Amino acid sequence: MGILQILTLLGALGMFLYGMNLMSSGLQKAAGDKLRGLLSAITSNPFKGVLTGLGITSIIQSSSATTVMVVSFVNAGLLTLAQAIGVIMGANIGTTVTAWLVAWLGFKADISILAVPLMLLGFLFSNSKNSNRQNIGELIVGFCLLFLGLSFMKESVPDLNETPEVLDFVKSWSGYGFRSVLIFLAFGTILTLVLQSSSATMAITLIMLSMGWIPFSMACAMVLGENIGTTITANIAASVGNTQAKRAAMSHTIFNVFGVVWALILFKPFLMLVGGIIACFGLPNPATDGFAVSAPNTSDSTAALYGLSMLHTLFNTINTLLLIWFVKFIEKAVTWIIKAPKNQEQEVFRLKYISAGPLATPELATEQAFDEIIHFAQISQRGLGYAKDAIAETDVDKFEEWRQKLVKYEEISDRIEYEIAAFLNAVSVGDISRETSLKIKAMYKIIGELESLGDSGESISRILSRRNIHKKSFDEATIKKLMEMVGEVDHAYVVMIDNLIAAHRGALEEISNAYNAEDRINNMRNNLRDAEIEELENEGKSYQTSVYYMDVVSELEKMGDFMINVSQNLERAFVQK
Repeated sequence: MGILQILTLLGALGMFLYGMNLMSSGLQKAAGDKLRGLLSAITSNPFKGVLTGLGITSIIQSSSATTVMVVSFVNAGLLTLAQAIGVIMGANIGTTVTAWLVAWLGFKADISILAVPLMLLGFLFSNSKNSNRQNIGELIVGFCLLFLGLSFMKESVPDLNETPEVLDFVKSWSGYGFRSVLIFLAFGTILTLVLQSSSATMAITLIMLSMGWIPFSMACAMVLGENIGTTITANIAASVGNTQAKRAAMSHTIFNVFGVVWALILFKPFLMLVGGIIACFGLPNPATDGFAVSAPNTSDSTAALYGLSMLHTLFNTINTLLLIWFVKFIEKAVTWIIKAPKNQEQEVFRLKYISAGPLATPELATEQAFDEIIHFAQISQRGLGYAKDAIAETDVDKFEEWRQKLVKYEEISDRIEYEIAAFLNAVSVGDISRETSLKIKAMYKIIGELESLGDSGESISRILSRRNIHKKSFDEATIKKLMEMVGEVDHAYVVMIDNLIAAHRGALEEISNAYNAEDRINNMRNNLRDAEIEELENEGKSYQTSVYYMDVVSELEKMGDFMINVSQNLERAFVQK
């Protein structure tokens, strides 16, 4: 096998992977909110979750994308852990559609003949000014690249029949009985971990099987390994999420590992079941002793390809039918495996009152959104506490911990704003009263202001970081002044949250308390600024340090502006005129 052939094979694999990602991305963009709506149709019924996961994965042709989507929903609090487990089960069944497409279109129908002409259509669509047509164009191009890559892979793999020594070496690995099954299972797992795509590994397995490199039983072992390897994607996505997100990803691992265990215990009977089903269609039984693929595009090749696809489908379907009755047990198991952190405050990052599922009446849904906004404000106030700790911290290494927390809080604010806005948008679609419409518009503005508060906290961390980089520091007197300023901002937070709660109860009459809190912040900002200018002129204070100090003061004052904006929006929409 020459170096050019190796490079061609790797390039073909890259084309296949890129085509798969492009097709999945195009499908997700084209479907848009429909996928989100489909996922939101989930209720507490695990069976509906399975059907939802199956449907979404069958559409976007990526179980990893579905699983990552589910993990993000759990992380945001839109899905419960039990709901997520059902969806993940369905995603595992849905991903088997890819194997059938590859086996049928890639090996039997050879869709690659039409791929090049279709590329022209995809190019024309992708250059359209219409965004939906662009997404469809991306889908078509991805589809073509996927099957072109598969075609190139088939053509670039060496013909081991011409080198019997190499073929014998490959086949020798299948001569160790059940140990060979474990070897090929490990190979499938590792290959999927490396490629980060079970579909690519499945395509490679189908090629190896159709070329007669490996027997049917070893190809089946590789497929089982692929089901373990594919779980790594969800775990990577969950690594930056909260405890519930990590548990959702772990449930995916438990589901697939459990399936592989029973499939290994019943390996021969399971293969005979698959082979019997294939034989019912008039094809050779690939699970019989002595079965071998003589050449591509023959009946035995077809039987092997369809048999492997059937095994993949049956494995995930049977596994789902076995485990769907034990969703609560799996939930308890992952809860036991992944303990909640001792510092529980990070768990408040999840949505508390909004969840996936059918919307209630617009009025009730609006109430849920308002509860979530109050929760959002409370989370935002907690972020101010981190800003206070960052300002007071004199140790550079410990400061870095506070800085990272402030950055995380900003990301959390962005996510919560998005989820609440998406929920409000769904509410707005229905038939709503004028009063409810005004309240929703006010809520949109309020969550924008709350998100800006998170931005300010992160901005303070950046200012302090620049100060540290330039080897500057605040003295005790400066820190004391900033603590007083933070205290005024914290008071404004309390007032804002009180007004939010009062508005929610229909008891908000006026917002003079908010104006008073804002005046106190502005007055303190002016006093601190005037005092700082005087110290610069008379005491020769470091100008650069003074700049960092006043930048922090200005950012704290901005937070007061955002909070008065919240109360003003409440006054316009919730105070009875």
